Amino acid sequence: MKKICFVVSSEMTVTSFLLDQIAALGRLYEVSVVVNTRDPGFLVTHGIGARVFPVPVKRRVSLLGDFLALASLVGLFREQHFDAVHSVSPKAGLLAGVAGALARIPVRIHTFTGQIWVTRRGLLRFLLKNADRFLALLTTHILVDSHSQRNYLLAEKIIPREKSSVLANGSISGVDLSRFRPDPEARTTIRRGENIPETDTMFLFLGRLNRDKGVLDLAIAFSRLRTVHDRIQLVFVGPDEENMLPRIREICASCANAVHHIDYTGVPERYIAAADVLCLPSYREGFGSVVIEAAATGVPAIGTRIYGITDAIEEGVTGLLYEAGNVEQLCSRMARLVEDPADRKRMGDNSRARALRDFPQEKVTAAFVAYYRLALEGV
Repeated sequence: MKKICFVVSSEMTVTSFLLDQIAALGRLYEVSVVVNTRDPGFLVTHGIGARVFPVPVKRRVSLLGDFLALASLVGLFREQHFDAVHSVSPKAGLLAGVAGALARIPVRIHTFTGQIWVTRRGLLRFLLKNADRFLALLTTHILVDSHSQRNYLLAEKIIPREKSSVLANGSISGVDLSRFRPDPEARTTIRRGENIPETDTMFLFLGRLNRDKGVLDLAIAFSRLRTVHDRIQLVFVGPDEENMLPRIREICASCANAVHHIDYTGVPERYIAAADVLCLPSYREGFGSVVIEAAATGVPAIGTRIYGITDAIEEGVTGLLYEAGNVEQLCSRMARLVEDPADRKRMGDNSRARALRDFPQEKVTAAFVAYYRLALEGV
């Protein structure tokens, strides 16, 4: 039986995006996972028997730590004789790519899910951009999670056309339609818990709170809109990675009772079901999986007109787009969906229909398995 190894930096990457693919591949191949974890049995709780190898592959740069992780990967790859190694996230990709080349792993796959360097300038942008070029050279196969992102990477000469692909209609894993769906009970319970009236329009941000995600733009736009519409609420769900909350509270001081924060949740689908509009004001995004999760729930989205998000939102049909960083445009898009609930419902219905048609998890997983069958032919 052929052997596949996934290399990722965190358990969350596995549990959020890779469970279905690992389970499906596990019926055909022997699958292992290398991850920075203290709990080698975490997959068992999800009903998956893949072997887990704890290796400290960390997101942040550490010369000593990265060297030790690289040495561990080289030793593991040589010992296990994997037929394919598949990395997700830049750091995991670089370490797995170098280790895979040194250990002569025949199939080396990396999934690009967004580029940090897009929002950087100067020397840092140059270094990060060329790190992605080097990563592309180390691989034998490249997956990109949206067509617009792939076009961007081709235009920037980061990846070669001949070994890069997008699965199905894009996204890293599609949507679990049994989980993300309209849920009136969750809507009532979540709103009651946050003291949000049923008649108020609830805007939701779901993800890590940092500058690149545009959370300060969203706070400013909401604060301005609240001076005109007092029956609106803003909910942030996700860890505050860069201490954004004090600044958000300062911006929204005049409407503090209408701004809510939940640090982390294992049930994001319940907060989406409670929302009326999803907001993704990001400055960089590989695809915007949260947009299609909201779509499957019947919730339209407002997002930036950048690669990745333009694949997830069909403008005027499933949501609205605006220029990244343009707070006035963001505010006007939010106002439109507050003032025209019929249009909001139309976009929500369209969103759900599109998610059911184009992004079911089963469709993406089937494309993933077919991709592996082809990649491992002759190995």
